[in-house]
Amino acid sequence: MDAPTLIARRIAQELRAGMLANLGVGIPTLVANYVPPGMHIYFQSENGLIGTGPIPEEGLAQSYLTDAAGQPVTALPGAATFDSALSFGLIRGGHLDLTVLGGLQVDQGGLLANWMIPGKMVPGMGGAMDLVTGARRVIVAMQHTAKGKPKIVRQCSLPLTSTRAIDLLVTELAVIGFEGGRATLLETAPGVGVEQVLAATEAELVVPGQVPQMRIEGMNSIEGASS
Repeated sequence: MDAPTLIARRIAQELRAGMLANLGVGIPTLVANYVPPGMHIYFQSENGLIGTGPIPEEGLAQSYLTDAAGQPVTALPGAATFDSALSFGLIRGGHLDLTVLGGLQVDQGGLLANWMIPGKMVPGMGGAMDLVTGARRVIVAMQHTAKGKPKIVRQCSLPLTSTRAIDLLVTELAVIGFEGGRATLLETAPGVGVEQVLAATEAELVVPGQVPQMRIEGMNSIEGASS
């Protein structure tokens, strides 16, 4: 199982029936593919759509039906479209139960940097700042390192997305929480030990006496995160 799939499948376990949830660009979009059977989730896109479904199969994408990043999405029966003013009213008004976003860096207090790298052209700040500030729960989905360098750092060197800390971070190596403002190791990925997580992390992690492994449906403890 590749890293994005592992991360998305683990985050899907955080979904609850009836949630209004937003999925960001990249790995977060994969979460819609792993909604537990029989569970109905209302996925929202900042560009004005509630009721997005899984990523369309090859050849079935519609050019007029996209998410906020312009990527093709599907619409489930009962989906609704509306203008961006209403969409951001939902976000800023605190009506989103959950947002799942990608990340460039997360620091040991849970602050997120994910919207720009200085010196590189970006299309705009998008909705990340509104989502981190307005959603009731914020989960970040990202790989643990980039080009061998830790992305979970003591202090973000990239511009922060919000002064609000995220609630949960899921990588291909671990699940990390930030209750009390301290990065705490909650789970390790199948086949990954605590020492491996610590070696790939710059931030100071609180490590409880017992750290369970992620429980991924259909995946046993022998299967590694990179298999």
